[in-house]
Amino acid sequence: MGTDGSGVDRARVSNWNAPNIITVARMFFAPAFIWLLLISTDQASDVTRWVAAGLFVVGMATDGIDGFIARRYNLVTDLGKILDPIADKVLTGGALIALSILGELPWWVTVVILIREVGVTVFRMVVISDQVIPASRGGKIKTVMQFLAITAALMPLSALWGQPMDIVNTVLMTLVVIITLATGVDYLVDGVRQQRKLTAATGPAKKASTRPAQRRGGK
Repeated sequence: MGTDGSGVDRARVSNWNAPNIITVARMFFAPAFIWLLLISTDQASDVTRWVAAGLFVVGMATDGIDGFIARRYNLVTDLGKILDPIADKVLTGGALIALSILGELPWWVTVVILIREVGVTVFRMVVISDQVIPASRGGKIKTVMQFLAITAALMPLSALWGQPMDIVNTVLMTLVVIITLATGVDYLVDGVRQQRKLTAATGPAKKASTRPAQRRGGK
């Protein structure tokens, strides 16, 4: 069992380390945030709406914190790899669904984004579970844009600034839909390409390993 530069024994890293606990806490932000959002109004004087928006911002901010701690102290675990994207989807998906329920976001926008997010997650876990595809620049831009667009939609800024803010929200969500779809297609194409490379690399090795056995069986 080896250790890395930080002195952490990789084989002994507990699933319930600090980054994973933060990730789980982020998941528990979602019910409180969604409940506050659903009982709020879009008026600037509604404190509940501001609190809901604040919880969303804090919850999403912890995504960067737990990732930094996990990488800095080599506390990356398989459980964390599973929980982290789920926590993100719960927060962003919950926000989009709640905004659509409130009539502040068209349902088709929510459906398109959720289909992409869930589809990529399932593809990652089922089809290419034996591979690691690093986050692309486009994926990081997508995450930032979703955060900005959802935060802008959650805050009752339209009540303060009127139609100009409505235009800003529409532009942001339009960009989010475009980037989300584009990066989703790019991820799937990259995943299929990686899977083909893996199959091509392991195919000859499997054939070579079966030849001696076949010769022995013929004796």
